[in-house]
This record gives sequence, structure tokens and C-alpha cells, in this order.
Amino acid sequence: MTASLEEVAYKLAAGGKGLLAADESASTIKKRFDAIGVESTEENRRDYREMLFRSEAMTQYISGVILFDETIRQKAKDGTPLVKLIEDAGSIPGIKVDLGAHPQPGCPGETITEGLDGLAGRFKEYYDLGARFAKWRAVIDIGQHIPSYTSILANAQALARYAALAQAAGIVPIVEPEVLMDGDHDIDRCYDVTEWVLKEVFQQLFYGRVKLEGAVLKPNMVIAGKKSPKQASVEEVAEKTIRCLKNCVPSAIPSVAFLSGGQSDEEATAHLDAMIRQGGLPWNLTFSYGRALQAAPQKAWSGKPENVAAGQAAFTHRARMNYLAALGQWTPESEEKKAA
Repeated sequence: MTASLEEVAYKLAAGGKGLLAADESASTIKKRFDAIGVESTEENRRDYREMLFRSEAMTQYISGVILFDETIRQKAKDGTPLVKLIEDAGSIPGIKVDLGAHPQPGCPGETITEGLDGLAGRFKEYYDLGARFAKWRAVIDIGQHIPSYTSILANAQALARYAALAQAAGIVPIVEPEVLMDGDHDIDRCYDVTEWVLKEVFQQLFYGRVKLEGAVLKPNMVIAGKKSPKQASVEEVAEKTIRCLKNCVPSAIPSVAFLSGGQSDEEATAHLDAMIRQGGLPWNLTFSYGRALQAAPQKAWSGKPENVAAGQAAFTHRARMNYLAALGQWTPESEEKKAA
């Protein structure tokens, strides 16, 4: 029996499990491979992701994997489709469908995410390839005089159109409006912009007749910019993020899966744990991390076949830390108990 949109959306954040964002574009994965001295060939990208998908983490801590177009079509060294490896681990395959953020005309310093043209046809193909959820990322930067309402509205409308097309194709949309943490703004400025963005996104989802029960929100945390001289405590980040979500996110949304947005591995874990410990949340709360799950295994692997076990152990450890955080059971001491 085919799982309903509601069942998939709920499962993606249930029981402490979370999402592995393995949907890096060719340019992004090249930068990460360059940092560990590995050539970004199709074979190396395949080998790296196969290493992750065959790890213990997949069966215990990962509910779904967001894939890039190349990856959803690839086969493992033994000829098994990578999608089947994910399914056999009890995880759900997903697909990134946006075509990236591009400069928005009339809005200096702001972007609009493209990829709506032909999306209905691409969804049909991705469904046939095994995808049961999708992701679309809108990027909102904070700076002097930005963001503008023009940019927020355009990105919110695109998210709503994408989400409606996904549901029409039987695919759960992950709605990702990311307020970047790259600037020098303080946490209160991030709160104000995040609140503005989320309220506009849900207004447009309503206008677009998107069924919230069959969707997942992937927001940023409310956090100070990386260049801000005043960094907030773990407790303040957790309190303000939850307050913002409660003010903006309807309880009909079954799952909220945070992006890490450039935080360090342990910061992203600690912030999630602190939010869960507040209790009384109307949604399942979990992680949907890319770099914060992959930096350690990438470094441990470094492109060498003899390092596959070490890379898998590093991935399993990070996934387990975030699983504990999503249950409100993580402690700094947990970090010392590395996976064997």
C-alpha cells in the first residue's frame, strides 16, 4: 500500500529520527571534496554517498535522505540503485527540485529561487525513481535595507507553487525558507525577519491550497549572525526559536526539521536538544542537516577505500548525537562516547 502524504510527513520527524541532506549541488560537493583533497568525479561522489547509505546510522537514526538529481539515478558499485539502499535501511528517499537561488531583478543583494518551469513533469519522473518527498529552498539574507517585502513575497509564492505541485504528484513537500546567519545582525534582528518570512510563507501556502498535514517545514533557527559581536546562549537560541515558531507555524504541520545553516556540529545538536527540552510542542521537531552531519565523515573518509569504516563510524556518531537531541536526551558528555 502506498503511504499517504500525511503518513510520510509524520514519519520524517517521528521517534527522534531525522533527515540527511545529501543534496549538495555539483559545485558545493566540489568545494567540500577540495577541502579533503578528493577529486569531485561522479564515481567519487557515488562512493562517498554509498558509504553513508550503507552505514548503521541509516537503520537507526535517519528517517529520510534528500538526494541530488545525479544521486537518485546512480547505482552502487555492486549495481544496486542507491535509492534501494535507502529503502532497504527503512529510510525514505527524497529529492531536491529547486534549481538554485539567482539574483532577483529590482532587488539588489537578494535572490529568487528558480525551477518551477516543467516541475510537474520532473515530479512525475522523480516519483517513478522512488522519491516520496521533495525539497525547495528559498534564501533570505539579512543586511542593510534587506530583506525587502518584494523578495520575501516572491520566494513565499514560489514555495507555495512548488508545494502544491509536489502534493499533486503524491510527493510530500519540504518547505525551506532559510534566513541566512552569514551577517553581523543580532539574534533579535534574526527573530524579526524569521517571523516575517514564516508568516508570509504560511499565508501563501494557504492561498496555494497546500495541505499542511502533508507538508514538512525546514526552517532556520533564530540565531545571531556569524559576524555578530554578540552571540546568544544555547538557551536563548532555543527559547526564541520556539517562541517564533509558536507565533507563526500552525499545529497542522506534523513535522519541523531544522537546517543547521552553518552552525558547528555540536552547536546544531545542542540547540535542537534545548528546544526539545522545553516541551509542549505541537509538532514533531527534528534535524535535517547537511554539513553538520557530513563534515566529520567526509574528513574521516578522505576518499580512501580503507577509510570507509571510519567514515561510517563518524557519520553514525553524529547521527546518533542528533537522534538523542531530537529526544531531548543529548548531553555534552554524549559527544565523548564515540561510535566503535
